Parts: sequence; structure tokens; C-alpha cells
Amino acid sequence: MEHIVEFKNVIVEYQMKHYNLRAVNDFSLKIPRGKITALVGESGSGKTTLASTLLNNVSKPGKIVSGEILYYGGDSVYNILDLDSKKLNQFRWSKISMVFQGAQNALNPIMTIFEQFYETLKVHRHDITEEEAEAICIQYLELVNLDYEKVFKAYPHELSGGMKQRVMIAFSLLLEPSLIILDEPTTALDVIVQDYIFKLLKKINVELKISMLLLTHDISVVSKYADYVAVMYGGKLMEYGSVKNVFTQKRHPYTKGLIESTPSLDKDIDSIKPIPGNPPDLMNMPSGCVFHPRCNKAFSACPITDPKLVLLENGNHLVKCLLYKGGDDNE
Repeated sequence: MEHIVEFKNVIVEYQMKHYNLRAVNDFSLKIPRGKITALVGESGSGKTTLASTLLNNVSKPGKIVSGEILYYGGDSVYNILDLDSKKLNQFRWSKISMVFQGAQNALNPIMTIFEQFYETLKVHRHDITEEEAEAICIQYLELVNLDYEKVFKAYPHELSGGMKQRVMIAFSLLLEPSLIILDEPTTALDVIVQDYIFKLLKKINVELKISMLLLTHDISVVSKYADYVAVMYGGKLMEYGSVKNVFTQKRHPYTKGLIESTPSLDKDIDSIKPIPGNPPDLMNMPSGCVFHPRCNKAFSACPITDPKLVLLENGNHLVKCLLYKGGDDNE
């Protein structure tokens, strides 16, 4: 199968006392198997909420109110949202795992690294021995270039930020998942360590053929390491395609704005153009196209009509904009 996961019309709302905030709005996308797919967008665009739906683990008071998330595993296809609690617990980490933003918050401070690895293995493989668990842990710690003798019995506070992040990557590999979610995996790390972590992730992707979903604000990282990129805004998918097509063509005005507002070593600082205005207020979303209040190409139909996703001529590039034929729901 070409894809490992498919989002179909997913809607997620945070249900408050007097109103609902729609963080993900009718989102549909197929994640390619064996590739790195980046999910980009400003803060509040819905990236982390969408990623949480893959584990059916949206933080309260969030709720997945409609849609399907199909997981293609071997010869079977099933909707993640239909799994009961027992099957869902087995599914997490064994099929899809996650490297969280800020590793120091994800690791238990009163347990050694091995104790945390062993606990996870024991939950999924009840008959595993401590010696077998140790062999597995050593294998993956070495894969992420960590000295297992130093890290194995260490507590999280005894490790540097970069080491803890590599421990989390090894943790995500323990049960040999098919897909890893990477939520801003290098936050708070210095630039050199960030680049090292991403080279390591690319190596794992290529050698182990593990699919990856990368959530990031860093456009330069996407251009260097990702294969595909999906652009989110206001909980909606605005553009999707290969990194080459999206970065060279920049069909959606929001995509163009994101790329042009990114600092670069070979770009004059005066040429950096910020996107005017602010991200949409989830309590008072704009009518029509959600981006039209900030768009320099908006025209009379944009405040009225919500565009649909259009498949462009190259056959693997989607854009949600009325500037393109078929983008008007009334056509």
C-alpha cells in the first residue's frame, strides 16, 4: 500500500461551557508509507491536535466529533477511532509511537532509562525477560549513537538535552512501529544538536523504512529533511505535495507567506516579508476562506465561499484556494 494512514474529514472540537472551539476542521490527508511528511503552520493551526488524533489521545476538553482515521497495516485496514481501550493500548507504541516536544517532560524523573524501557516492553510483551529487554534497549540506544553503559542506568537529570531527545527516539523505536510522530523534536536544543538529531532521524527513516510525521515551525528543516509537506491554517489543510513542488511553486498565498517570512543565511534581512495580521480567532472564525483576511490575493468571492481542495496538474499536489480552477464549491 502506498499510504500508511489516511485522515478522512476529521473534526476536533474543544467543548467549553458556552461555546466550542474547532481546532481541526474537516481535515483529509493521506500519509505516504516510508517517507517523512512534515506538517507546518503557525502556532494554533491545529498541528499537535491533529497528531494527537492518531493515538486517539486528544487532551480534554478536546473531542474528535467526526471523521475517520484509517491505519493500513499489512493486509488489514481499520479505523483507529473505532478501537476499544484494550486494543488502543496495544496499538499505541507498537503501531504508532510519538517523540514528544520537550523530552525532559516525557521521561519519568524517578526511574532509570532502562526501567522506563522495560516497563513499556513488559506492557506489550508480557513474557519478555529482563535480559531480553536489555538486549533490545542496547540495540536501539546504539542506533541513536548513545553509550548504553553510561545511559542505561542513568536518571533523566543526569543526561543532557540532546541525549534525552535521543533516548526518546530510541524509546519510540522499542516496539518497531510503522509510523513515528515527531512533535517539534528539537525544541530548546542548540542549532548544532538540532541538525545532528535530524540527520539521525533521516538515517532511521531510510534504513528502517519507518514512516514519520514531523510537526514543526522550522521551514528550513522541512526543505532539507522531509519528502512531503502539508500546510495547515485555522485547522484546515491549505496545501500538500512533495517538498520540491510546494517550495518551488508555492501555490497557496499562505504557503508563499510562510516561506518568504523565514530567515535564511543567503537572504537579505530586508527581503524577509512577515505575513500581515494575526492567526484566526477560533471563537470567531472568518467566513468563506479562513485565510482571506490576511491574503494579498483575496477577491470578492473569498469572504463568501470556502474553497475545496483542488488536485493540480502534476497529479500529487493539492491546494485549497479559489485562485485555481475547481476551487469554488459552486462550480
